[in-house]
Amino acid sequence: MSTILFELGCEELPPKSLKPLRDALQASVTEQLNEADITFDSIKAFAAPRRLAIQIQGISDKQPDRSEQKRGPAIKAAFDSDGNPTRAAMGFAKGLGIEASELITINTDKGDYVGYEQVIHGQATTELLPAIFQTALDNLPIAKRMRSGASRNEFVRPVQWAVLMQDSTVIDAIIQGHQTGTQTRGHRFHSPDYHTIAHANDYEQLLDGLKVVADFDKRQMLIKNQVKALADEVNADAIVPQDLLDEVTALVDFPIALRANFEARFLQVPQEALISTMQADQKYFCLTDKAGKLQPYFIFITNIESKDPNQIIEGNEKVVRPRLADAEFFFLQDQKQPLFALTESLKTRVFQDKLGTIWEKSERIAKLAAFIATLMQQQGRDINVDETVRAAILSKADLASSLVGEYPELQGIAGTYYARLNGEPEAVAASLEEQYLPKFSGDVLPKTPIGICLALADRLDTLVGIFAIDQAPTGSKDPFSLRRSAIGILRILIEKQLPINLVALVEQAIKGYSTSDGSKIAKMGDTFTQVMAFLNSRYRAMYTEQGVSVDTIQAVQAINPHMPLDFDQRIRAVQSFSKVSQASMLADSNKRVANILAKSEVSVADNVDEALLSEPAEQELYQAVQQAQKAVKPLLETADYTQVLQTLVSLDAPLTQFFADVMVNSEDAALKNNRLALLKQVRALFLTVADISELQL
Repeated sequence: MSTILFELGCEELPPKSLKPLRDALQASVTEQLNEADITFDSIKAFAAPRRLAIQIQGISDKQPDRSEQKRGPAIKAAFDSDGNPTRAAMGFAKGLGIEASELITINTDKGDYVGYEQVIHGQATTELLPAIFQTALDNLPIAKRMRSGASRNEFVRPVQWAVLMQDSTVIDAIIQGHQTGTQTRGHRFHSPDYHTIAHANDYEQLLDGLKVVADFDKRQMLIKNQVKALADEVNADAIVPQDLLDEVTALVDFPIALRANFEARFLQVPQEALISTMQADQKYFCLTDKAGKLQPYFIFITNIESKDPNQIIEGNEKVVRPRLADAEFFFLQDQKQPLFALTESLKTRVFQDKLGTIWEKSERIAKLAAFIATLMQQQGRDINVDETVRAAILSKADLASSLVGEYPELQGIAGTYYARLNGEPEAVAASLEEQYLPKFSGDVLPKTPIGICLALADRLDTLVGIFAIDQAPTGSKDPFSLRRSAIGILRILIEKQLPINLVALVEQAIKGYSTSDGSKIAKMGDTFTQVMAFLNSRYRAMYTEQGVSVDTIQAVQAINPHMPLDFDQRIRAVQSFSKVSQASMLADSNKRVANILAKSEVSVADNVDEALLSEPAEQELYQAVQQAQKAVKPLLETADYTQVLQTLVSLDAPLTQFFADVMVNSEDAALKNNRLALLKQVRALFLTVADISELQL
């Protein structure tokens, strides 16, 4: 057992790719070692700006020997009547490089054959490793590879050196065009020269002394701890997005956090703009107070242990000032006119060639949002329809602002700031930011009633319009993010407890495209059908992500509820029902009932003639059905689907007995039709919630 060390030294690797490259390298090497049957105790990957490395401890010296059995011709064909080997046997032996006398008999289920069992000696690990590491490098997820100088070897960045060692000995190989050795390099500025690695186990400790923290996770933890300490000194919280943290970790070998300041006057600018420019352009960590308000500080990570950190701090303060000043300029420039004035330029900005301008979209959103607001009012929600229309008209105004032009991610956010500065009602102002929620899977939903209306109206308008012009998502392509929009619609209606029918919303959205000059939608019926089918298809994606089984989703989809909140309540009821002991039997019985009814050659009556119930089992089932119908009626009125299914569990025993004792397809047509009518009522009871026959229990 020994330790293997592999290191590839490069020019600075792309920071956003460093962590994925590390993980992919380790995964590939691990997979290849397992395939080669080479055992090891542990494997660890290292990644720093100028290196990728793998350290494998407790690795076996060679592959284990293995026996391999070669099977030849059948015994009858291998030997003649005198027991002498035939040409077939001799040819088989010659192919293996042995004498025919060395052949053995192999017994199988299909007869006896001649054969030979040979021992294949495992290769030495050191012989296999160069190819393993080169293969791993070749398979790394690199979007665009490059060549260095005259070399024909390609990699994400020019390679400078390669290390491949077993304990203290070099494993001789050429990797990425470089001869392997024992020399590595330290920090580009603090320890730029080559240094010899005495033993593979010394790698991490040696680099620590050369101002390189090679362990990516360890380096990241150092950054997090330093940032927190500096933030605590000014009683603030640091904003540390994981993507930014990963990128900063990939930019430095030896992280040192420093805190700097910026002028407090910039805090009048929307803090989202300041945070955006400091994070995206400068890779800074911003600080807020405990209430989330931006403070005039930022923390940055330097890769140099400076004797005079103040010079570095002053340099960063000098660099960030113009960027904050730009944001301030755009913010002040926009305030020279009210937010509503910006809507004028939307009349010439195209939303989509076939669907008109952004202004026309705003008008459609206003009509649809007002419709939704009216529905919410009827349900007892506190919402002002006039304010909803005002918010919709202003909803896209900030797209014409200078601030959003420079920082597109501030759409909606900028509108909220400008609306408040213009004295718009708070309900209107707050909704402008909320219209874009949720932005991604698992994101927060709009909180205000008007924000909910805008978020629904905007998504429905886009969904209907894009389907109307035959630009529906295909395969993995979804340029308008319609799948995400559809799930956003469903989530809002469900999680905000809004009993609103999708049919009404889609129909109203389609009407919004009608003008005095006609409709922009040529085939309204087809568009309606396609949009409804698309929305219904999103249930599966949404619920499977929550861990709901596919058969549960299919059971509810089978009855096609049009109200997302109602759909969700049915899903929860079926989930609860699936846990009861009788669920499996009832699911099977429902399948049987469905099959029997489907095969009926005559129209099955809705009512049962009690006088024709001759068998005790069918009489008992009829009574159970009558009781269940009375019990579930008030439960259905309150949409208590969970209790409905719990009530229908009582049908398990009489339904099972019915199938055991009663012949449904009686020769007496009257009896047969009456029994089918009884089963139809059983089926109808379960279909009030879901198609239980779809369950795979």
